[in-house]
Amino acid sequence: MIDPGRVRVEAVVTADPELHHAMARLVPQLSSSAPGPTAYELETIVESPATTLFVARDGGGEIIGSLTLALFRTPTGVRAWIEDVVVDSAVRGGGIGSALVGEAVELARKAEARTVDLTSRPDREDANRLYQRLGFERRETNVYRLILAG
Repeated sequence: MIDPGRVRVEAVVTADPELHHAMARLVPQLSSSAPGPTAYELETIVESPATTLFVARDGGGEIIGSLTLALFRTPTGVRAWIEDVVVDSAVRGGGIGSALVGEAVELARKAEARTVDLTSRPDREDANRLYQRLGFERRETNVYRLILAG
């Protein structure tokens, strides 16, 4: 178990080989159908003004979790969307997810977002409990998807 007080959450500023290696390890733990992002894709995420990639590091500096926050303006205000929250399976349950979400929410608040949204599959029971503990409310809405590439 990792001491949550020793976990450091930071916004990524450089898509370096360490990040690429960590994401190649973490992303498959989130989705068995999604390959880890390429170096180019990570660079695009990090350089985009609309996204902030957060990572959590343990006391030794190893990346043990990540989260992406998208911030964008619509005619009804600034919106924030959390995507791809993942904590290494070896250290889940130790407050790392809470720390990542907390940093994302704080940045959304500073950007004057009206809300912060996220989705989570029903079978991710621990993640759903976490989001509810952090104050997220389940919405009754329809989620639609149009698949553009196979």
